[in-house]
Amino acid sequence: MKRKTPRKLPGRREDGAATKAQILEAAGEVFAEKGFDRATGKEIAERAGSNSAAVNYYYGGIEGLYAEVLVEAHRRLLTYDRLLSLAQAPGQPEEKLRTLIGMIVRTVMGSASSTWALRVLSREILAPSPAFATLRDREILPKKRIVTGIVGEILGLSHDDPIVARCCLNIIAPFVMMLVGNRQVLTQIFPGMASDSAAVEDTVAHFQRFAFGGIAAVAAELASAPASGSSKAATKRPARSP
Repeated sequence: MKRKTPRKLPGRREDGAATKAQILEAAGEVFAEKGFDRATGKEIAERAGSNSAAVNYYYGGIEGLYAEVLVEAHRRLLTYDRLLSLAQAPGQPEEKLRTLIGMIVRTVMGSASSTWALRVLSREILAPSPAFATLRDREILPKKRIVTGIVGEILGLSHDDPIVARCCLNIIAPFVMMLVGNRQVLTQIFPGMASDSAAVEDTVAHFQRFAFGGIAAVAAELASAPASGSSKAATKRPARSP
């Protein structure tokens, strides 16, 4: 019996790096469409123009492949290097936070809204899998540390202060809602939410306004609190005015 060779797609390189990338891209599409539980290595390999053995060879199985897809999806939302560059750049922390909010809103409401990356993250948020631990450790926690540092600097608090954590939760929550709902669902619930460039910029400004309104309220409360206030870091230095 003649042995079958992997199907080759026109214009694709056959080196290992390209094959690995093709499998990851195909897996992202399949996981976005079907979720992890209903996806198979065979279907992913066929879509990538490879064979099932390649999934095991490059990723150690479909579980490892799914974890890498989650990591890549989060990177496409915002890379660690881009976030770190923003945090380390000259300027006030308030402007850095405004820039960060704008970056995420434009990504979620822009062309990325129709890609597999956001749909994969949405599925994982709604039904976390064991692979979430990989996403948490490699992407979420390192990025969280940078964001809490920016917010902490605005408030004059340590990055690990519970007040900073609550502020970050409020800032991030709308983006999680946008991921879970996606543009099609949200426009059905809120028909006035357009996705043209003007609407995107209006949303950026609105999210910035709400974030800084909350931070200003917290800063005012910190400023009026006694020296022995509830925050362990409230006496370190006065909060900045957002």
